[in-house]
Amino acid sequence: MEHFINPLVKDIEISGIRKFFNMVAEEQEGDIISLTIGQPDFHTPEYIKQAAVEALARNKTTYTPNAGIIELRKAISSFNETNYAISYDPGEEIIVTTGASQAIDITFRTILLPGDEVILPGPVYPGYEPLIRLAGATPVYADTTGTGFKLTAEVLKGMITDKTKCVVLPYPSNPTGASFSAAELNELAAVIRNNDLLVLADEIYSELVFDGKHVSIASLERMKERTIVVNGVSKSHAMTGFRIGYTLAPKWLSRHMVKVHQYNVSCASSVSQYAALEALRAGSEATWKMREAYRKRRDFVYSRLSEIGFTVNQPDGAFYFFPKFPVKEMTSFQLGLELVKKGKVALVPGSSFSSLGEGFMRLSYAYDPETLTEGLNRLETFMQKEKLR
Repeated sequence: MEHFINPLVKDIEISGIRKFFNMVAEEQEGDIISLTIGQPDFHTPEYIKQAAVEALARNKTTYTPNAGIIELRKAISSFNETNYAISYDPGEEIIVTTGASQAIDITFRTILLPGDEVILPGPVYPGYEPLIRLAGATPVYADTTGTGFKLTAEVLKGMITDKTKCVVLPYPSNPTGASFSAAELNELAAVIRNNDLLVLADEIYSELVFDGKHVSIASLERMKERTIVVNGVSKSHAMTGFRIGYTLAPKWLSRHMVKVHQYNVSCASSVSQYAALEALRAGSEATWKMREAYRKRRDFVYSRLSEIGFTVNQPDGAFYFFPKFPVKEMTSFQLGLELVKKGKVALVPGSSFSSLGEGFMRLSYAYDPETLTEGLNRLETFMQKEKLR
């Protein structure tokens, strides 16, 4: 009966992250320290949860406008103008989505045609490629392993063909934590403008930048009209389960994206929208406290990885390290299994983030200091026993 299945769906693989988790599920029943989860370990702040409770009490449980309640869109507009110097009309240039993942999906389904190419800076979050392929387009990976996990203007120039339509810029990056300076973004922007390309700027970790200030490529000269910014409250406010993301895009594009969004989900959860509204209205104190905690963890993990013997890039933001392991005789996936079985510590195989991640492992530091300390101690013991130092 599988002849009824869309071939584009049949060809999609379950993510490498999920495959790995499935294979180590039985091992997880033992004494395993997991440094794998890519979500905040903080609870959603109480004032945000109370806003959700109050929305329920006020029977805010019906459909909302397709693009989201106007109060939330105004708050999103104000937040981005204040923090990132990008100005969007709440009425026509902002769409509230069911998480950032759906925002990415409606973007690709609106702009891509069969035969189009999308440039992805690899290693990269595995959620982009399947959505590109479902739209009939082709992902093309740009190797960033030799440039500090940053896509450079020079590399980008060499990747562009007459089929290229869009460049994905996820920063700070999952899985590497790398981000861009304003100067680096300006160089990329010049190439993008000169080749008449679109940009999907996935900025979901924008509030978790540790040194300096996050710069949105949409704020640069003549870039707003060709940029779709994807963001949300999941990482910044520890609200992953609320599933609230959003897109910022020029009117000419948003008016078509909202049609795809409408027939996809109608609207984002009403209760979650009111919770997100309170998150953005209440100020940034909770976000600042979480960011400072992540900064301390980043510095600790960087120090310990260096002591263990890794040469590793210090992340600019997010909450991941992406160390390269001195192993040639096994794949990252096999190494991940060995770490679980022998080291009793779980990291995510780098190959989950494209073939360019082979040889690396992703370590999340979205964990309390005690868990990080024990996990890194186990990693060090494993490296010593296996003579990998």
